[in-house]
Amino acid sequence: MRPLYPAIQPYRHFTLPVTTPHVLYVEECGIPAGVPVVFLHGGPGAGCEEYHRRFFDPQRYRIILFDQRGCGKSTPHAELSHNTTWDLVADIEALRQHLQIDQWVVFGGSWGSTLALAYAQKHPQQVLGLILRGIFLCRQREIDWFYQEGGASRIFPEYWQDFARVIPPHEQAQMVSAYYQRLTCQDELQRMQAAKAWSIWEGRTATLRGNKHVVDHFANPHTALSLARIECHYFMHQSFLAENQLLNDAGQLADIPGTIVQGRYDIICPMESAWALHQAWPLSELHVIADAGHSAAEPGITEALVTATDQMLKRIE
Repeated sequence: MRPLYPAIQPYRHFTLPVTTPHVLYVEECGIPAGVPVVFLHGGPGAGCEEYHRRFFDPQRYRIILFDQRGCGKSTPHAELSHNTTWDLVADIEALRQHLQIDQWVVFGGSWGSTLALAYAQKHPQQVLGLILRGIFLCRQREIDWFYQEGGASRIFPEYWQDFARVIPPHEQAQMVSAYYQRLTCQDELQRMQAAKAWSIWEGRTATLRGNKHVVDHFANPHTALSLARIECHYFMHQSFLAENQLLNDAGQLADIPGTIVQGRYDIICPMESAWALHQAWPLSELHVIADAGHSAAEPGITEALVTATDQMLKRIE
């Protein structure tokens, strides 16, 4: 198996004020003269983790990571105002300009793949290449699959029971809106109860084989609150995208090389979305990992992503 690159520390970190009240936390790793790559984390609302620095050769890449609005080390935490897909796209472009980078590779998984596609379709001239994992196109069918009974609940019924228990039966026909009411209410205990149930449901279903480290990360109160509130906020608003927008606008990617890494047994973001994107994007390569689910921490997906970042350097020479 191809492992992650060795652990590294940032050579620089800073904050970048964007729309009031948001201030983004940014860090740079690797080599300043390397090929720029921006890492887009999942969620929305999950934040970056230390191992995210390690998908890239630190002797060849200038690695830029930032926590999106309302999560990780960005402030204010779990803030929903001025927090939309297009705010985040504008933040990516503002960061590129702030760093005086002409073009960069964009790397994103899960929600990060959504954001990477939205950014690349709006700013194709700034994108050298795309590396995407666990494709999420934010279509209503994808939201319903994971958050309404009859989809992922059939595969993980015991975990679904814990997720659904927070919501009274008469409200369960609209789980996202029912959770939204609780995640935005004034009762702090109720907000946190809902946040942990929402986030743990995602953590438990993220891997083909159960992974306590992944579940514990999702159960962390700081992560759970931002992840649940921001995800639910986005899904209440169709992620601020028109239905099927990212597929309909795939023509904007015509000149951009890309790699799609998809776990065959991804329950959070089923493979049909990766397949549809691959069909609509001629310069994409699709790598299906036979023994993996959704998480970038699964060995087969990790190996494919590290290989993809190495190969991208050759594709863009």
